[in-house]
Amino acid sequence: MTRPARRRHAQSDAKHVRDLATTAAAEAVERKGSDVSLLDLRGLTTATDWFVLVSGESDIQVRSIAERIEERLAKEFDARPWHVEGLKQTRWVLLDYVDFVVHVFHREARAFYDLDRLWADAPLQRFGAEAEGGGARN
Repeated sequence: MTRPARRRHAQSDAKHVRDLATTAAAEAVERKGSDVSLLDLRGLTTATDWFVLVSGESDIQVRSIAERIEERLAKEFDARPWHVEGLKQTRWVLLDYVDFVVHVFHREARAFYDLDRLWADAPLQRFGAEAEGGGARN
């Protein structure tokens, strides 16, 4: 199966994609996800525009966060992921919406793969409790 081509966005489409990614991050916070971050990858890669990174404390919480994000985006925006990976293992669940990707990690898996460091050049917005202590980097 070939990954769909990403669209070059008109300004309104780019805002819509950011709204989707921001809604995913907000849902992760509502589901008690921790260290919720939105990374702006535009200008750094052509693979996708945004990463949403979320940590969970248990396999059940990781699965719950991922499933609720998927449900909310479908309900509010009629958006469905092109590909979902990891729901059975629940150490790292990936929801690929092509123009943005949601990564829900078990805390140890997030530390191991360290996407935060790999994409450290990306502007970052934090959500939840972490946002209150200085929520962005540029």
